[in-house]
Amino acid sequence: MTTVLLMRHGEIPQAEPRRFVGRRNPSLTERGREQARAWAPVLAGLPLAGAWCSDLARCRETAALALTGAGLAATPLPDLREVSMGVWEGLTTEEVRARFPDEYARRGADIADIAPTGGESFRQCQDRVWNALSKILAVHSGVLLIVAHAGVNRALICRVLDLPLRRLFLLGQDHCGLNVLEFPENGHPELRALNTRPGTCADASRGFPSPPRLSGVDAAG
Repeated sequence: MTTVLLMRHGEIPQAEPRRFVGRRNPSLTERGREQARAWAPVLAGLPLAGAWCSDLARCRETAALALTGAGLAATPLPDLREVSMGVWEGLTTEEVRARFPDEYARRGADIADIAPTGGESFRQCQDRVWNALSKILAVHSGVLLIVAHAGVNRALICRVLDLPLRRLFLLGQDHCGLNVLEFPENGHPELRALNTRPGTCADASRGFPSPPRLSGVDAAG
């Protein structure tokens, strides 16, 4: 059995109205650093066999702070980067709607397979990050930590749950939220915890809370 602790990075600066971030590379806020540090005592109490993170600054910093006391560092992987939003990055929703009205409408109707100009679709993102995870699991086992992004995490969890990508925003992913995925040697992977907030589990021996039931969700829908 291999257990993957899939964490989102900590809080980053966001002005109002919010802008598409994608591959842009902001650092954490001080609150984001506090969120990452809150996981340090939990991770220090677990027998981590390896750790990886997106190579963007917000994930590298989150991983470094969360792993304080764990005795290992995260390996940065470009294939764990956030979904690319192309020419939409840095723009607000209203700016995107005004500049790219047809593209915005098409992506809204098919968020799984329509990509912004110069970016990627969520299906392309899912294929990329699932391939990266599969390469890790082919070589490593035990308890593993991966620090990535909201879009990346949702895409991976959708694959585990056989959930259509058009439903991915049903999956909450707060800053520094932690998801627990189990990969048995034989059998389908399972989601054991969803979006566990920093500091929720101060005692690693107690485990993590079970994920909530996603009402209205079905694999075929």
